Amino acid sequence: MVTTIILTVLFLFGDFSFTFMSQECFGHIPSGKRLERVKQSPHYNGKEFENEVSTLHMTKEGNVINNIWKFLTSNRENTKPIKAIDAIKTNVKELPSDKDWLVWFGHSSYLMNLSGKKFLIDPVFYKASPVTFVIPMFKGTDIYKPIDMPDIDYLVITHDHWDHLDYQTVKELEPKTSKVICGLGVGEHFEYWGYSADKLIEQDWWDEVNLGDNFKITYTPSRHFSGRDLNQNKTLWTSYLLQAPKRTVWISGDGGYGPHYAKIGEKFKDIDLGIMENGQYSEDWALIHTLPKYLGTEMKEINAKRYLTVHHSKFALSKHNYAEPLKNAENAAKESGKPVLMPKIGEVVYLE
Repeated sequence: MVTTIILTVLFLFGDFSFTFMSQECFGHIPSGKRLERVKQSPHYNGKEFENEVSTLHMTKEGNVINNIWKFLTSNRENTKPIKAIDAIKTNVKELPSDKDWLVWFGHSSYLMNLSGKKFLIDPVFYKASPVTFVIPMFKGTDIYKPIDMPDIDYLVITHDHWDHLDYQTVKELEPKTSKVICGLGVGEHFEYWGYSADKLIEQDWWDEVNLGDNFKITYTPSRHFSGRDLNQNKTLWTSYLLQAPKRTVWISGDGGYGPHYAKIGEKFKDIDLGIMENGQYSEDWALIHTLPKYLGTEMKEINAKRYLTVHHSKFALSKHNYAEPLKNAENAAKESGKPVLMPKIGEVVYLE
């Protein structure tokens, strides 16, 4: 949401904005055959993708420009830690392939090894916005780069916002990435950035893809939005249900609470690990990110055996205390009655 605010402000500067947003890192919106496929989606209204239920991006009443100015100039004390985050630099290339494990890199970036297959989700190793100095990484969280990653079987992208799709990161990952899993339209960015079309798996909500070797991924809804510039909602945002030989993992992506949680929980009865968005929320955008009061409810409705929360501890995109999401996770664990994993950045979590 902060990126949208930044781009709106830049837009007011006219010619500078046009030159700035012509950079390759902004990507491309769908065109040609990809656009024709997008138009066939039942979640596309002819102009843009829509959520399953009516969803405002900004829920705060009043003039948009005034609200943006108040957000940028308001007190944001304690949104960032004073000291460096206590993170661990693990050599993930040397971790065993015969065990299931997960390593979280902060925010929504993490690497999973499931039955020997490597899944890298939303890696952001350089910057979370088009202007680095506006949303810098917390001290101590910048210790991983693409060069540290092993060969990736599946690069999984939940949506194309800057804090989930980092241009420089995915450019550097291309030689070691076998396949990219993303929502409808997002493949346009990847082809523009040098990925071949045969690397892309690009589907719609509720589509199932057999990945072979007893792996299957199902695209499930989320309540959010998309866009790397002022063209909003031209690509699909999504969550995922990943079924591997030993366990099933649900990846929430970004989004607010809605009826899709209960639908997903009812459809998939044996989720081992639910990875939940928890952070960068605000009453100003209460419908597109999970507010703390809903986190426990979401966990109960997904009904996984255990949880991990992400979208925190690396960037400050909202005004809450940087440590507040950790307390949210503890509270949600009590409310849901399910354990919540709380690893340090870089710590190996064995899922066996």
